[in-house]
Formats: sequence, C-alpha cells, structure tokens
Amino acid sequence: MTVLQTSTGERLAGLRQWQREAFEEYFRREPRDFLAVATPGAGKTTFALTLASELLARHAVRAVTIVCPTEHLKKQWAEAAARFGIAIDPDFKNGQGALGRQYTGAAVTYAQVAAHPMLHRNRTEARRTLVIFDEVHHAGDALSWGDAAREAFDPAARRLALTGTPFRSDVNPIPFVDYVQDAEGVRRCSWDYNYGYAPALGDGVVRPVLFMAYSGEMRWRTKAGDELAARLGEPLTQDALAQAWKAALDPKGDWIKKVLAAADRRLTEVRNATPDAGGLVIATDHEAARAYARILRKITGQGATVVLSDDPTASKKISRFAESDERWMVAVRMVSEGVDVPRLMVGVYATSTSTALFFAQAVGRFVRSRRRGEVASVFLPSVPTLLELAGEMERERDHALDRPLKEGEEFDPEGRELDEARKKRDTPDAGEELPFETMEASAEFDRVLYDGSEFGGGTPDSPEEEDFLGLPGLLEPDQVAQLLRKRKADQRAGQRKAPAADGREDGPPEHERVAALRKELQGLVGAWHHRTGRPHGMIHNELRRACGGPPIAQASPDQISERIAKIRSWATGGS
Repeated sequence: MTVLQTSTGERLAGLRQWQREAFEEYFRREPRDFLAVATPGAGKTTFALTLASELLARHAVRAVTIVCPTEHLKKQWAEAAARFGIAIDPDFKNGQGALGRQYTGAAVTYAQVAAHPMLHRNRTEARRTLVIFDEVHHAGDALSWGDAAREAFDPAARRLALTGTPFRSDVNPIPFVDYVQDAEGVRRCSWDYNYGYAPALGDGVVRPVLFMAYSGEMRWRTKAGDELAARLGEPLTQDALAQAWKAALDPKGDWIKKVLAAADRRLTEVRNATPDAGGLVIATDHEAARAYARILRKITGQGATVVLSDDPTASKKISRFAESDERWMVAVRMVSEGVDVPRLMVGVYATSTSTALFFAQAVGRFVRSRRRGEVASVFLPSVPTLLELAGEMERERDHALDRPLKEGEEFDPEGRELDEARKKRDTPDAGEELPFETMEASAEFDRVLYDGSEFGGGTPDSPEEEDFLGLPGLLEPDQVAQLLRKRKADQRAGQRKAPAADGREDGPPEHERVAALRKELQGLVGAWHHRTGRPHGMIHNELRRACGGPPIAQASPDQISERIAKIRSWATGGS
C-alpha cells in the first residue's frame, strides 16, 4: 500500500474554494456519513480523493472502497486515485475474494455489490474502511441494490456519498442518506455540503449552456394504416407527442439529419477557438446510434466513435476519444453520467428519455470547464418536458420520500417501475414492431434557451438560426446573455414594418402570428405548471373553460390572446 506522504496544506493546495470548504466542513465534525452534492463537472472526484488521502494519513481508515454506477467509472476512479498515491484495483472480481496486498482498496459497481453483499461486508469488516459512493442515487435504482449496499457497508468506519443529482422520481430511500421532514411533512434528503450549478457558473467552474431547440412537421402511418400528423412544439396529447418525438428521432427522416448538420456547424464554430472541441450524440438505442454515426460520416466526411453498452471495448473507446481531437462520439447511455470527457462542448439530445435525472446527467457531460469563457451547446427537440428542464438548469432539487401526488395522479409504484424500465432500454425487445412508420420529419429552428430565458425563432437556414450557430465559442456567461439580448432586440426591430401605401400596418402572416402566440402561451403554461404543480393539459383545459373557444390547435389569434391575458391575471392574483 502506497500513499503519498504529504501534509494537509499540500493536499489542500490547488483545490477550488468549494472543495476546501467541503473539506473543512467534513473535518469540523468528522461524521461517519457525509453527503456532498456538487454539480457535474465541479470536481467531486478530486474532493473525495483529497478527503481519502487525509483520512489515510491520519490513520482514521486503512482501506478505501469506491462504489460506481459503471465498469468504465471504476477505471476512471483508479486512474485518478493513482495521482494521489492511492492504489485502487479497478479489476477486482467477486470471485477472487481477497484484494492484492499492493492495493489500498478496490473500485466496484453497485451491481457487483448486489451480487454478493456478504463478501463486501467481510472485506469492510476486516479493515477500517472508507466507502465512497459515486453518484449515490444509483443505490436507489432497485430495492435489491439499496438493501445490498446497506448490508455490505453498514460496518464501514466512514462513508462519503457523492452526487451531482440528489433527486429521483421514485420514493426508494437512498442508503446512508438522512431524510428530514419539511414544513409540509414530506421527508427530503439532507445533504452536508451543496455546490449547485448557479454558483459554479458564477465561479467559472462550469460552462454556460445554450439549448438549441428545433421543432418541425411530423407525419407517420400507424399499424392500422392511419396517417397522422403533428407539429413538435405545439400542444399535443401524450400519445401524439410520443409518436411525433419518435418520428423526429427516426434516422430515416430529415429532422435528425438537419439537426445533426446544424450541430456540426456549431461544432465547427466552437473549434475555431477550441480546436479539440468534441461533440456527443445521445441516442435512444443501438440501432439508432449506428444510423446517426452513418449520417455524421456523410455530413463531416469523418467517422464517429460509436459507444454501445454491451461492447467490451466501450471504456477504451471513450478514453481514446477523450484523448483525441476527433469531432463526434455517439452513445446510448454509456456517457450519460460520470464519464469525464472535458472537451465535449456540443451535444445532441437524440433520445426519448425525459426524466429530470437522466436529463441532468446528460447535460452534465458538457459543462466541465477547462478554461474560462468556454460555452456548451446542446441541441434538442421542442418537447415541453425537455424545454422545461432546459429552462430550469439552475433549479436546486432534492430527493423526497412521501412524494405528494399531483391532482389526478394515482399512486402506482408497479406502473412507475415499468415506465422506468421502458425508458432505460438500450434496444427494442426481440420481434417488437414499430408502432408507426415515419413518412415525413422536417426540422425548423425554434428557439434558444439560456439562463431561463428564450431567444430567437425562425425557419431552417434562416438568418436567426445562423446567428445563433455562429456565436463565438469563447464567451463569459454575462457576454452570452448580452449577445442574446442584442440579437433578440435586433430581431424585434427587423420585424417592425413601415406603414403600407394605403395606410394599413403591414403585420406578419397569420400563421406566424398564431405560432408566436402559441409559443408565448406555452411558456406561460409551463411557468404556471411549476408554480402550481398542475399538469399542462389541465391548465389548458382550465383556460379553455374560463375563456371559451376550441382546443388550442383550432383557436384563433384573438382566442389565444385572451387565454394569455387570463393566465397572466392568475399570476398576478386575478380570477
């Protein structure tokens, strides 16, 4: 066992302010359990290993076990620990029983622990052990995982839990995390130190993120032979939205091709300032990932690195891509969390997974800053759920037990588990038929979301779209906001028309006016949803009852304007 003989001061030298504060908070109390919440890219690994080296130097512990979500992260942790002089075995297998004498500890996965919890309990009892839980919310992924983690690591001398996303959509308690009742009687996870995205952005620790949203017309044929059409970005039923979304992501349609081409143009602009900047496409399944890679080859003339979860060489591919200057990587879920590829600066969210947890993990791949001024860009479909998540990047979240049910919602744990299982599939079930055949999927630039505000709107290859794609790749957060506000003002000025010859004001075409009003109403409905917790569909129905008129898809500009005025009156206390 080799641990670098350095002083506490030397260990703290070079740490970021939040890492020093968390370190000092830990040793102020030296608790057995400590939960550190820090936004992806903030440096949780460095903090944890600094803490581990201090505990080893003080002989508070004699061994370290690191529990990770994936096999790749085991190797990543071992490489990082080696820089601290801590020898970690990333290839430890349950079958070998004992750890080699040259190692201070081992890196294992949550699944590995669940397969043989008593083995890991015996290892933990044999030596005073610090257990580091990387992305600890994964211990709640399945009851068996949580139970196994408790059984295996209950005897640990110290436990350090790390997460960048301390929330889950279920009510499975996370092991070794305290829950405290709030004023409404709901138990919420209690952290010991928290460093969110907003302060990290202000400190220059993470990059600002531009979300480039694309809408478009979708048309598909069902198994029954019916032809249906819908437009992304407009109010749709849940079924229609799911199928329109799937049509957009279909490699055979034009939507994903145009979005990938736009993302590659953005990457070219970013690489003018950062020559090794890379892009990542997050796909729904293996088949789509391979198809997207073929599309990127046609666009760029270069191959893309494809990373699949069942590929035994996946970790090597990720490491090789991280150290290269290749343009694109395409992955299903391998790179959704924890994987450190700091040069990733452009992303395409080409997956139908819409949980807040997965979205935060995915966006976390692009926020890791190497120098001040770097800007990340993430392209995504104009789906209400995704736009809401993109618009609240700075929102602090936590994991709540006793989750209060929203109006009209029933408690159905089995159904929710089934939904989650479906969302996590990498490949369709054998013999599963597509629910429809995509006939048309066109892409139109919709808007840019940044810092909770919306900017732009236009048509494919419009000057507005090109302006946003051509934003400099090196900008401070306030410079990004300033440029976007200027472009918004310029766009509004350009839309003002001079009076026509007959004295009438020449306004925009009717369809553009309707689209703009629908977009404004949708944003207000989203804000009211976050304020009240009511589903979007329920809010639209309440507006329709209050104001009269047809569904939003058939409503006239005046009827939509009336609903906008009504929801604004609700927000200001009116009836």
